[in-house]
Amino acid sequence: MVFDRVLIANRGEIAVRIARTLRALGITSVAVHTPSDAEAKHVREADIALQVPKYLDIEAIIGAAREAGAQAVHPGYGFLAENPEFARRCVAAGLVFVGPPAEAIEAMGDKIRAKATVSAAGVPVVPGATEPGLEAWTDFPALIKPSAGGGGKGMVLVRSAAELPGAIESARRTALAAFGDGTLLIERYVERPRHIEIQVMADAHGGVVHLGERECSLQRRHQKIIEEAPSPFVTPETRAAMGAAAVEAARAVGYAGAGTVEFIVDGTTGAYHFMEMNTRLQVEHPVTELVTGLDLVELQLRVAAGERLPFGQDDVRLDGHAVEARVYAEDPARGFLPTGGHVLALREPADGPGPVAGPAAGPVAVGAAGGGRAVVRVDSGLVEGGTVGSEYDPMLSKVIAWGHDRDAALRALDRALAGTAVLGVVTNLPFLRALAAHPAVRAGELDTGLVERLLPELVGADGVPWDVLAAAALVFHALPQGDDPWEVSDGWRVGEPAWTTWRLESRDGVHAVRVRGLPEESAEVMDDEGRPRPARIRTRQRAGDGTLSVTIGDRTEHYLCVRRADTLWLGRDGASWQLTRHLIGDPGDRPGAATAGDGVVRSPMPGTVLLVKAERGDRVSEGQPLIVVEAMKMEHTVTAPRDGIVSELTAQAGRPVDMDAVLAVITAEEAS
Repeated sequence: MVFDRVLIANRGEIAVRIARTLRALGITSVAVHTPSDAEAKHVREADIALQVPKYLDIEAIIGAAREAGAQAVHPGYGFLAENPEFARRCVAAGLVFVGPPAEAIEAMGDKIRAKATVSAAGVPVVPGATEPGLEAWTDFPALIKPSAGGGGKGMVLVRSAAELPGAIESARRTALAAFGDGTLLIERYVERPRHIEIQVMADAHGGVVHLGERECSLQRRHQKIIEEAPSPFVTPETRAAMGAAAVEAARAVGYAGAGTVEFIVDGTTGAYHFMEMNTRLQVEHPVTELVTGLDLVELQLRVAAGERLPFGQDDVRLDGHAVEARVYAEDPARGFLPTGGHVLALREPADGPGPVAGPAAGPVAVGAAGGGRAVVRVDSGLVEGGTVGSEYDPMLSKVIAWGHDRDAALRALDRALAGTAVLGVVTNLPFLRALAAHPAVRAGELDTGLVERLLPELVGADGVPWDVLAAAALVFHALPQGDDPWEVSDGWRVGEPAWTTWRLESRDGVHAVRVRGLPEESAEVMDDEGRPRPARIRTRQRAGDGTLSVTIGDRTEHYLCVRRADTLWLGRDGASWQLTRHLIGDPGDRPGAATAGDGVVRSPMPGTVLLVKAERGDRVSEGQPLIVVEAMKMEHTVTAPRDGIVSELTAQAGRPVDMDAVLAVITAEEAS
């Protein structure tokens, strides 16, 4: 290896993951960070860290690499990873860009050009048309796509000729806003398609191989949620054919490095067509690493250093099955709006000692799964005490499981997700567990629309379980006013023989729980059927947070627990709850205290107030747009929850707001 120092031009879990391989290879890692990321995990894990104004500042990144004495730059994914100008600037500055040539990035970055290039190489493509002439398309249903885009942005499904003009206008507007290029293409839409991609690796000496496929059909709004390798649908014969097509697509543009060729596959006939090529490492690359035992980042570095691939196509073997789940700071119950906050406590499953942590890289057994051991790997950018804001992508970490077969891998993934807790930030962990456990997913009956069809049953409205409310009430009942449970040695207040009613606020409203007795010795809690149940709690301080054991009747549950003043966070089985001690007469200034009927208008996500469409004293109607909040290039319009007068208005354009922050109060007109 000719590199002894490599700069990572990224942040979060991918920067941490790249640093792991650099460390294993004895290469010094250089991190870059913005001022707000100075304490981020990727900064802590790097050998050297330099501040830059932003991650998209090409000149600042190049300058940091020079200052640190790096020989190469690894872009990860996102940000500058598929920017041909960045690749050229690296080369011009005497730095090795750990990725394909700029010409290959350009060729595959334009969907229209990419389809023409691979079609000429004999790779099947979806029938479609380019501009001009989109308005003349007659084969419906069809899908309109921005030529310069990715990640599902700007895609519009059109089912009839009458919908076409409006769909073209909408897609072009989004394409211009997101990519600065309004060029579109239209393709035949495949009903209930599977999204299957092939991982390729190429060197600069003509060597190109594929490393099998990944099933990426579990998506929401064209964004992947759970991925796996190999696909439960693909046969060995189809794998060989798709792999060969992917290799030819890479050869067609003189590719070098790691890349992914994405195909749309008819779930009935198995017919496959080229969609696009991602000229970088993919988010879901760990599942390929786990089934092949190969470190793709190490291969990227070796290829970038001019080495030949150390194996041929016949040497590639797929062992077992791997599944990855993406943990997002988002709220499925609120339409998957992004969330945020401070990571007050964190529990993540332990993973293997190596960068790959697969069967050939020192696995960690997490329990017998179908007669064989399972492996868990966690790629995470989370750290206790860290802040999850609205400036970047909401993906926090990836939990990956390997098993000797698909069933074993899915069961190991469920166990790993259940052992993950992020207190202080709402995540999609319960949703991931529900999705991975669904019978259709277990049976491998997947398509890209499955998640949307299953949403009503995956995003339940069950509220806070009674035993969780009881656990919180027992904690509050045991504490002296104002003391912290982890700092008080004797700690527990002498309980009174009479019942005490604890009113606890959650996002679902206010709940009443009755407790009496000494919670650490012998207490009783009234269940939701009005029966007294014996109860007891035990606490243990560890790493600045608490582990709480709660016994109600004959059942004991264990929680990760953090308290700040009158608010308690509890985490268990992948889920977390925020419960606040409710004081009678509160005006609704805590999360969960307000409902649509009380006129309190809250921010649905952390972000920045973009527009304020009302003034104090205005008469408004229920559903009338009041405020627009923006986060991560997503706009959300907050509407009036009732008819009335704007009696309070705290929102100001350009000001940041937290999730559930009070933006305004609408008072009934007769009460004004």
